[in-house]
Amino acid sequence: MNSDTMLKLEYDKIKERLSAYAMSHLGREHIERMEPLSEMRVIERLLNEVEEAKAIMAGGTSVPIPSLEGIGQIMDMMGTGYIFTEHDFTLLGKLLENTEQLKRFMARKETVAPNVSSYALSLNELKNLRQEIERCIRHGQVTDHASKELARIRKKMAVADERIKKKLEGAMQKYRNLLQDHVISLRGDRYVLPVKKEYRKLVPGAVLDESSSGQTVFIEPGDVAVLQQELAALRMEEAREELKVLGFLTELAEANRHEISVNLETIGYYDFLIAKAKYALAIDGRTVPLNPSGVIRIAGGKHPLLGSGTVPLDFGIGTDYKALIITGPNTGGKTVSLKTIGLLTMMVQSGLHVPVQEGSTFAVFTDIVADIGDGQSIEQSLSTFSSHIKNIIRILDAAGPSTLVLLDELAAGTDPGEGIGLSIAVLEELYKRKATVVATTHFNEIKTFAEITPGFQNARMEFDVETLQPLYRLRIGEAGQSYAFYIAQKLGVSADIIERSKQITSMLASAGAAPPAFSGTELHPPLAGREHFALQSGVKAGSEQLAPQHDPECGSALRRSPDDGQSPGTKANGKRKPFAVGDCVWIHSLKRAGIVCTLPDERGNVTVMIQKEKVKINAKRLSLYIERSRLYPGEQYDMDIVFEPKDVRKKRKLMSRKHVEGLTIVRREEQE
Repeated sequence: MNSDTMLKLEYDKIKERLSAYAMSHLGREHIERMEPLSEMRVIERLLNEVEEAKAIMAGGTSVPIPSLEGIGQIMDMMGTGYIFTEHDFTLLGKLLENTEQLKRFMARKETVAPNVSSYALSLNELKNLRQEIERCIRHGQVTDHASKELARIRKKMAVADERIKKKLEGAMQKYRNLLQDHVISLRGDRYVLPVKKEYRKLVPGAVLDESSSGQTVFIEPGDVAVLQQELAALRMEEAREELKVLGFLTELAEANRHEISVNLETIGYYDFLIAKAKYALAIDGRTVPLNPSGVIRIAGGKHPLLGSGTVPLDFGIGTDYKALIITGPNTGGKTVSLKTIGLLTMMVQSGLHVPVQEGSTFAVFTDIVADIGDGQSIEQSLSTFSSHIKNIIRILDAAGPSTLVLLDELAAGTDPGEGIGLSIAVLEELYKRKATVVATTHFNEIKTFAEITPGFQNARMEFDVETLQPLYRLRIGEAGQSYAFYIAQKLGVSADIIERSKQITSMLASAGAAPPAFSGTELHPPLAGREHFALQSGVKAGSEQLAPQHDPECGSALRRSPDDGQSPGTKANGKRKPFAVGDCVWIHSLKRAGIVCTLPDERGNVTVMIQKEKVKINAKRLSLYIERSRLYPGEQYDMDIVFEPKDVRKKRKLMSRKHVEGLTIVRREEQE
């Protein structure tokens, strides 16, 4: 499956959320390796496993999956000559105990989960190894019963220790007036008496240590030293015997290395499977029937990363048509619908249950390829046309009868006329190759193509023109609009401007040419605020309101200068006109319009206001869209109305009349 598409559809985030439900590192490793498959029988088996796992968990039953803490390091050290410690065997013994619990648990679930419970048959209880560990290791220590020799040595150690303590108690009574404290202390592994420094010569024996203040010396009495040497020798014998016991257990564990590995593999898969079941319950996921014929039918589908408040998606493709063109306003949910279709398909082909309603079905594709850009912010909209074309080339190379192709914003990023032609040609080629195609667009020509071409179908994202809110519902069989005129009129743009906009759009659509030149009386009078507001609304809403060759609801660019008949931004001799402050320019890389705030600097960079944000863009990347003279009445028009917020203009006017204590104006550039 295409890794770039998996990233664009946020498949990695699904894996992250799934990992949160895993108990062990082996379960998380399974999730990390998980990817969409293309063998339908394998996928059906995986989906059925999750269904059985959910049945096991019904009623809140907790599956005893071991955490496998520290087991990975133990397995890595096997066969290297390393002798495992008491702590290692404590962990290994716990693993064997949990393995036996898991096997018994699954045996009781055979009725509700016959396939999943049968995997526990491969678990090896390794009773002999477990019994030996329990006999030899307890509470992190080697037990007295680990060997007869160890029991003998520890018995002698206990006798020697008792004799030493009796000797010390006698010495304490004898030298009680010379002691700093009436306690027996340890220095290293040897018993000592805390004697006041000035009496050190009155107590026969060796000074083993001194207090930090220097007031106390710790003396090993002479009659105790011999006994303590005997005890030290016994401790060395004990350590050697404990090492023998640990070596014996290590050999026994390594002899069962294969069986332990099989157990770990089974436990890791159970952990992976239970994690999938938990995630399915969390997102209200269900299993779905599959087909190899390219039919997708989604009933009430939700994007799993958007939460329960998401508007459900109803979608279908693959029966009467193999290509669907989705249209509608910006932020209306077109891209989210595209991502939902792709991501749910990937999840199903990974053996995951998906948040859909009964009646849904999914096709199994050998590949899913996509060209999707966010387009919701300036930084994320800077993808070039060349990268878009590279994606298209990659998609065409991969396209075939079992390929799902997802294309967002067809004809974007280049000249609309050429972009539309290229997009339609690509759609035709994808259809010839029998790929399943879902695409989004704003352009009328592509909508018309889908309407009249067999195998294609239009769909639209619904929009409430009264509240100006997207409804995020997909309606198949109808082409959508961008609702620019409705939105502008609802926000207060005059009926004259709306009517003129419709006339321009209609003429461009019918003639494919430039509209008649604007007269001064047609545009200048309303500019006291409305035309500027309409322009700002167009910039704020995205590229629809000002984008060249858009649909009738979006408006169109002035493809020709009314004065000289040449392309905008050029003179008759072919040279580029210099931009003026207040010119409306088209930013090719962003596919939207902006207002020139400053003239080009020494590097040719122009400050352009886009959505109330000022951005520096090189003049070579801009084209004159609408000259200042057609937007603002007269050369003396106050451009601060355009570039400064209303509250700043009020402050400036007040400051020009009198001094106001504490009144300041902070420019945005200074804030930044």
